[in-house]
Amino acid sequence: MEIKEAISRAKKNDQKAFNYLLDLYWDDVYGFQLKRVQNENDAEDITIQTFSKAFDRIETFNENYTFKTWLITISKNIHIDLVRKEKNTIKPVISKDDNSVLQILDESPTVEDKLITEQNLANLLRDIKKLKPHYQKIINLRYFQELSYKEISKELEEPINNVKVKLLRAKKLLAEVITNKND
Repeated sequence: MEIKEAISRAKKNDQKAFNYLLDLYWDDVYGFQLKRVQNENDAEDITIQTFSKAFDRIETFNENYTFKTWLITISKNIHIDLVRKEKNTIKPVISKDDNSVLQILDESPTVEDKLITEQNLANLLRDIKKLKPHYQKIINLRYFQELSYKEISKELEEPINNVKVKLLRAKKLLAEVITNKND
């Protein structure tokens, strides 16, 4: 999939296109923020918010610019807003009752989903424990407690888009743990 095609498909709420763009640009945005905030957790939270906001507003992306530059600009602005607020906790970028966040569809199963379900439960639980605690929690809420995105959003007190991006990232990291173990 090419970047222009992925962007076009993402504008039509194609979940695979969102996954592709997240995978392709995660390290760039995360690395940019890590240099700025010099804290892994804060950089990760800002990166999640960046993708959440970008996916929510992808129809506003101007094709005359590069997608990476657009993401970095969003990320920079989120960080600036956080610094201005001078708070230690990261606040949601979008309001909790904003229904437009429901536009990112959950098409199942993804490659990561298939790989995860192929593992037996004992190995899977051991692999999940290798993830950061907030990723362990979101996987537990989604796959073991079988909560909806909306229920997870209420449980974590975060916008649905943030939940979706965190879950995408958690699944990708878990798939990498499983794949690396099998190599």
